[in-house]
Amino acid sequence: MQDVGTKVKIKLVSSIIPTDGELETYEMWLQGSYVEKAGSCYLRYEEVQEEAHIRTTVKLANGQAFILRGGDVNMRLPLNMEQKENGHYESVYGTLPLVTKTYALAFEPNEGNIQGQFIAHYDLIVSGAVAGNYKLEIQYMEVQQ
Repeated sequence: MQDVGTKVKIKLVSSIIPTDGELETYEMWLQGSYVEKAGSCYLRYEEVQEEAHIRTTVKLANGQAFILRGGDVNMRLPLNMEQKENGHYESVYGTLPLVTKTYALAFEPNEGNIQGQFIAHYDLIVSGAVAGNYKLEIQYMEVQQ
């Protein structure tokens, strides 16, 4: 995807309840871009985690979404309300199979301007074992130049 897109400010809130632990919540404010292409919307941003650079693309379409990460880690995480989906996570240590079981998926763009929100609630299964229950909330708004 070559389109530069529209610059957006992104608020990302990730809440995780690991199977063996307590609620963990992370909040980040990021700069990114928004592109509409072939009936889907794409949010792109870059995270820096412990000196690792990770490019993330979130593809939003009717009833499904994909979270694609590239850089120091690679991940393909499909989310679909209709069925469990298979994905993968790759790092220098190897590749792990992922499965998602999605409970809620909502994409609410604001008609007329570039802003909206995306919410996903799902179980993440890694190598056959439930890793935890995840809730991802992304709000985005066009950066006025």
